[in-house]
Amino acid sequence: MSGDSRRRLRLAYLVSHPIQYQAPLLARIAREPGLDLTVFFESRISVAGYHDAGFGREVAWDTPLLEGYAYDFLPTLGDGRRLGLFWPWPLGLVRRLRRGRFDALWVHGYAQPHHQVAVLAAKALGIPVLMRDEVWERGVARRPGLRNLIRRATLRWMVPAVDAWLAIGRANAEHLRSWGVPQARIFAMPYAVDNARFATSAEAADIAALRRELRLGERPVALFVGKLMPRKRVLEAIAAMARLGGPAAARRPVLLIAGDGAQRAAAERAIAGHGLEDSVRLLGFRNQSELPALYALAEVLLIPSAHEQWGLVVNEAMAAGTAILASDEVGAAHDLVVEGETGYRVPLGDVPALAERLGAVMADPQNAARMGAAARARIADWDFEADVRGLKAALAAVTRGAG
Repeated sequence: MSGDSRRRLRLAYLVSHPIQYQAPLLARIAREPGLDLTVFFESRISVAGYHDAGFGREVAWDTPLLEGYAYDFLPTLGDGRRLGLFWPWPLGLVRRLRRGRFDALWVHGYAQPHHQVAVLAAKALGIPVLMRDEVWERGVARRPGLRNLIRRATLRWMVPAVDAWLAIGRANAEHLRSWGVPQARIFAMPYAVDNARFATSAEAADIAALRRELRLGERPVALFVGKLMPRKRVLEAIAAMARLGGPAAARRPVLLIAGDGAQRAAAERAIAGHGLEDSVRLLGFRNQSELPALYALAEVLLIPSAHEQWGLVVNEAMAAGTAILASDEVGAAHDLVVEGETGYRVPLGDVPALAERLGAVMADPQNAARMGAAARARIADWDFEADVRGLKAALAAVTRGAG
């Protein structure tokens, strides 16, 4: 790129809607010297309260979504209150890219047809394209249907069209290489959360008061955080609790389930069927500001999910100093769970193995604390600073270092 190399590099980012996990990252990128970020959203769905189908309820995030960075909501075809593969269809991006004289376009997700159009439009304007997507091979294989077919068909032409791919983790990078993306065009931009917020809030939490509120006494705590839907496998977490042996009642483990969704009634039936009313508690939906205290309270986070492309609750819990027990289909576990140090991975659907590992962690408070400390140390450099370094490296490569 010609011109004054000292000027700020203008970066456009196209994403479906304001996302609670991404907002602090975008604010951090906007503060980076030499970068001028503008975010283009396709929907306002998350800005005010909205019905989240996964949680099965109205959700209004209690953390800021639009602070600290420049943004624009694109006009759209379709109902902006509903997100899908084809809708809402954004309008006016080409005009904004041309008017803004952007040096690069970063797109989140390649499966959506309107994102594919955006890639082609940027290429026609001579604007390099960066792509970030969550998918990895096992996640693709277990999700048949239209979206999967579109992903595979899209990758065949997208691989040469995209100038740089931003890999969220090891499995994601391996997936890109398997489709022929050269290593030189893959840049690490790990999926991260605001580590400092979760760590600081966890340290400040009044755990004794929370134990009194939840009537836990001194009992060790396992935690499940997520939507109560089939692929999250909450019923397996409950079944694993039913398999645990019987320490004295004062030390019998408790599973707290923070979430809501279509399987809530099934979870209630499973709890009653196993006679676990005293050992499994349904807390309902808990907002972002409430989670750090729950992570700090727990010895271990359970995430037995199927085809979980990443699982940012793993990052959150580790930043708060909590050990992890995850299925081997949780993408984050392949990067962040060091076996026997920060937690454990178990085969998907293997309830006996899940129960065995859960029992081992819960039976030894000192070991659980050691694993939690190791988890916090492991996640410390899996952060927004690593994201900024990866993004800047990709931008330098596609703009020949200008900016």
